[in-house]
Amino acid sequence: MSADRENHDMTQAESDIALLLADAADEVEIGIAPVQAVMRGGRRRRSRRWAVAAATAVAVLAGAAGVTVAVAGLPGEQRTQVAAPPASPEARHVYEPQVTELSRGVYKGTEWHVSVQVWGAPRTDAEAVRQWHAMAALGMKPAVDKPAELVGRTSHFATRASGGDRPQQLMYDSVAAPDRMSGTDLQSMATRFTPDAASSGQLVVGEVATTAREVTCQWKDGTSTVARLATGHTPGSPASAIRPAAGYPWANWFVCVSPEGKIFKEVKVTK
Repeated sequence: MSADRENHDMTQAESDIALLLADAADEVEIGIAPVQAVMRGGRRRRSRRWAVAAATAVAVLAGAAGVTVAVAGLPGEQRTQVAAPPASPEARHVYEPQVTELSRGVYKGTEWHVSVQVWGAPRTDAEAVRQWHAMAALGMKPAVDKPAELVGRTSHFATRASGGDRPQQLMYDSVAAPDRMSGTDLQSMATRFTPDAASSGQLVVGEVATTAREVTCQWKDGTSTVARLATGHTPGSPASAIRPAAGYPWANWFVCVSPEGKIFKEVKVTK
């Protein structure tokens, strides 16, 4: 009797639970069996963590050699991770600069040209010493007092050369983080076409923001020369122009060439 009552009570309880679950099912959308899903998810997460940890360890060991590492993920997946070697000093232009010609012309039978040299930043004292000597071999003197001060600094030189002479530096600097010009920002200097030219105000060289589209140089007689944005230097291209320099994303460079007998007064960004 007691056993029959107990079985009856259990049957009644199960029926009540079934009714409650049915009521709940009307209000809740039930997906796949949660226990199995959780177990599979846990196994996948453990497998992924193990794979990522193992791949990280292998990548650290292989990185210096530039080894290609295959990383395992979920079953059926394979991702390739390439550990790139550090860029060499040559690739960073530490010992040989990137050179961009800005303008070229002839003054009283002597050819002249203006260029920009950009030297990559050395990362060690040894690289800095070698760069110092490479600059000296080209007649360049950076804006620091000793080679060690070149470490971490990019150097640039705006130069003018005439005839077969070695280029002479006009504007130059060596800095860790060059200022990026904006708006109508401008730096410039006036010089001469050749060392023996009569006036030092016939050639204007400077840098402007990369957004500048036009620079106007005023001469003392009231006339002006406009330098507009160009994309490169080709034979016959205007001598007065704004151009980007390779390795120098912080600003563009411009040159204004005066007509015969004109002397420099001022320069402004006009567009």
